Amino acid sequence: MLQVDTVNYIRSEVNAKGHSYSEVARRTNTDARTVKKYADQEEFQAKQQQRKKQSSPVMDPVKEQVDQWLIDDGKKKKKYRRTAKRMWQQLCDECDFQGSERTVRDYVSKRKVCLQEESSQAALPLESKPGDAQVDFGQAPFQRQGEIVELPYLVLSFPHSNAFLVQVFESENQDCFLEGLKRFFDHIGGVPRRIRFDNLSPAVTKVLPHGKRQLTDGFYRFVLHYGFAYEFCNPGAGNEKGHVEAMVKYVRNNFFLPEQHIFDLEELNAGLWKICIVDRDRAHYEKKSKISTLFEADQQALFYLPEKSYKGIRYETVKANKYGYVTIDGSKYSTSPRYAGQGVLVGITHDTIQILTDQYEIIVRHRRSYEGEVIMKWQPYLSLMARRPNAMKYTSFYDQLPQPWQDYLQACTQEEVKEALKLLSTLLKDHRMELATEALQAASRHAHPSPDAIRQVFHQLVHGRGFREAIPIQQHVPTMPEAQRGMTRYDDFFQLSGRET
Repeated sequence: MLQVDTVNYIRSEVNAKGHSYSEVARRTNTDARTVKKYADQEEFQAKQQQRKKQSSPVMDPVKEQVDQWLIDDGKKKKKYRRTAKRMWQQLCDECDFQGSERTVRDYVSKRKVCLQEESSQAALPLESKPGDAQVDFGQAPFQRQGEIVELPYLVLSFPHSNAFLVQVFESENQDCFLEGLKRFFDHIGGVPRRIRFDNLSPAVTKVLPHGKRQLTDGFYRFVLHYGFAYEFCNPGAGNEKGHVEAMVKYVRNNFFLPEQHIFDLEELNAGLWKICIVDRDRAHYEKKSKISTLFEADQQALFYLPEKSYKGIRYETVKANKYGYVTIDGSKYSTSPRYAGQGVLVGITHDTIQILTDQYEIIVRHRRSYEGEVIMKWQPYLSLMARRPNAMKYTSFYDQLPQPWQDYLQACTQEEVKEALKLLSTLLKDHRMELATEALQAASRHAHPSPDAIRQVFHQLVHGRGFREAIPIQQHVPTMPEAQRGMTRYDDFFQLSGRET
């Protein structure tokens, strides 16, 4: 209960001076509903009898669980906390809860330490036509390799139908941004007529006077390819795309909390398409029709997809250092020794880094890293290493080799090491190390193999004939007649020949 002087101040400011509940709430550091309660209250006499605390047979078995969730969520950012609806869904799925959503909502509202703040601004109602869309990034926590990581997710929403699409990425850079839009268009089979964005850096390099924008080259080309109209919010006016901002929160609260385990990001994104479709099987919050029915009007208003698919790749010429590494967004990628200290053509997508020749032929393909790693593929370096075999043990390549190859190279002569490295350089150009290791193990069954023997077994494995075991020599020697020597045997043969003649 508030102090008497605080209550008097509230009643004076609201009733006598006409200030709003929210304004007085900010001054007194009190909830606006509490201010309204004391300002409007007519009766302050003590109650004759307090109600006894009522038991709740439905909630009692799960109160400890809900309390624990509230405690856990209280340690997270506010936008990552579960809603009461999400808690109710978890209780139904995990605890066989039979109560209603309202029961959980009432309990949570009483147990929360921090009540949800009322919005200080009211969003302007915007006209929503079929085929119009809004786009924005959000962030959510995920569990990956035993750690909690925050990953961005891109949401495209349709204000007319309240439908949405979502994909999770490693970054909010231009490559992921354009890849997400391309996936949305391909999935729904068309292009929205008009899309509203905020002034995000993948699309806008500079905000100009009179509502104009200087676009990034990548976004400019993307717009020309798909032909949609674009609009940008005024700086600091996120409410101008309030629908997608609300949908970003909806997606996080209903599908990404608590933290999901990620093993394969593309597998997660494939499942999100199904979630988006299933979610449309509910009524629109105002129009009362099903979202799936309203979404049909959005789909009918879409532009057709271009005949040629958009290639989400950009090319840069980057100078390699003396070791042949190029640096892209803080991560280093190997090229080839012949490019050391030279300019290298690099093809960049949201998930790959390709080292190319001047004719755009791929030399090396890397997975794209967003962690500032050093990504190395040794195959282009093996020919150089074959000329300097003594340096091999002082490189990380040797430590990265499977144990069978380490054991084999230790048992080789210097000339055999050279030939083995040349062999690996050839094999790894088009095949995986696992297949080369399988060939080595098969060739080593009976003795230390030569590089040529490994190559022969490798070709047998590649062409589907498998490893052919050596043919065993028969141990049994057939019995031969006893040989006779001397003139007697000669005379017999001569006499026999004479008779036949």
